[in-house]
Amino acid sequence: MLDTWALLAYLDGEPAAQHVRQVLRSARRKQAVVLLSLIAYGECLYVIEREQGFHQAQRAVGIIDQLALRVMPADRLLVFEAAHVKARYPVSYAGAFSVALARRNQGRVMTGDPEFKAVESEVRVHWLPDRRR
Repeated sequence: MLDTWALLAYLDGEPAAQHVRQVLRSARRKQAVVLLSLIAYGECLYVIEREQGFHQAQRAVGIIDQLALRVMPADRLLVFEAAHVKARYPVSYAGAFSVALARRNQGRVMTGDPEFKAVESEVRVHWLPDRRR
């Protein structure tokens, strides 16, 4: 399960990108399943558009859509679970979807975002190296 932080690190070629790339390679070889919530996808796009412009966000869509991952829609039950997570923990709304989706699929969230420290009792976290290094 990739969160926005991990996907942005991958797209920006930051130090954590190599770890994300390894997981995506495993998924391409059918050795792993990588999920991305549609809400995290949207958050990634708005961050890119805000910081780099509309054309870069559209370029990111082309890249993301070619990755060996499954973009998961937000159904009613996932929305309710994410709302419950958001109400209990200081995570972003998109982060709450990542947590809810990881829980639903008995997976783990791949991130380097420190806000996920608050939810380690709820979901396994695969910590990536800090993006700023």
